[in-house]
Amino acid sequence: MFIEPMKKWELSSLAADAKQQNSTVVPSGGFEDIFKNAVQNVVDTDKALVEGEYLLSTGQIEDAHTVPIAAAKAQLSLELLIQLRNKALESYNELMRINL
Repeated sequence: MFIEPMKKWELSSLAADAKQQNSTVVPSGGFEDIFKNAVQNVVDTDKALVEGEYLLSTGQIEDAHTVPIAAAKAQLSLELLIQLRNKALESYNELMRINL
C-alpha cells in the first residue's frame, strides 16, 4: 500500500481550486434535479458500501477503515434524502392549506 505524501497548500491555490469547482457546477433548475441527484447519491454510496463489504469479507481490501466510512456516507446520504422528502411534503401541505 502506497501512502501519498501531504501536499503544501497555499491560500491562492485553494482559491483557484474553489473557482474551478464553482465554474464546473451548473446550477440546477428545480426540485426534480435536486431529488434525482439525491437519489443517485444514495444509490452510488450504497453500491460503494456493498463493494467495500464484499472486498473486506473476501480479504481483498488492505485498509479496513474505508468500510465504516462508506457506511457513514451511505447513512448520511439516505438521511439527507429522507429530510428532502419530508421538507417537500411539508411545503406541499402548506401550499394546500392556502386559501385563494
